[in-house]
Amino acid sequence: MMPAAATKDAQTMPTIDVVIEADAWAAYGDAEDIVRKAIEAAAAFENKPGEVAVMLTDDATIQQLNAQWRGMEKPTNVLAFPASDVSAAQDHHLGDIAIACETVAREAEAENKAFSDHLAHLAIHGYLHLIGFDHETDDEACRMESLETRILSSLAIADPYTDRKFAD
Repeated sequence: MMPAAATKDAQTMPTIDVVIEADAWAAYGDAEDIVRKAIEAAAAFENKPGEVAVMLTDDATIQQLNAQWRGMEKPTNVLAFPASDVSAAQDHHLGDIAIACETVAREAEAENKAFSDHLAHLAIHGYLHLIGFDHETDDEACRMESLETRILSSLAIADPYTDRKFAD
């Protein structure tokens, strides 16, 4: 018989399926592990069980998705597609996340961050969108960024918003 704590942890951790869809990710052999650990850390803070699908893709694919779903003809770092309420109720699928390798690499270099740290941040950011967080208003952004910072800290990753906080 499992101890109660182990049962609770198993119930609250999401199932995370990661699919690598672009050759560029071969340069980052630990990307799948980074994404899984980041989402598990976020789930530990928010206690949302379910299933998450993550596609590690390239700029061309994410640009197509961004154009189709957001009307923006450009690549982006991460897109999150929360499951509809009906779908989530039926199979506990929280939604899908897409992350573009080239954009993550460019941003990490431009911001002088480790690729792995930036990838973890974007996985967490995407997951939080799946479970209802947003950053459309200043209050929402503050709440989401604060939670991201706490989750990243639990992974020994620096606050990605530090520079911006001092710029204000």
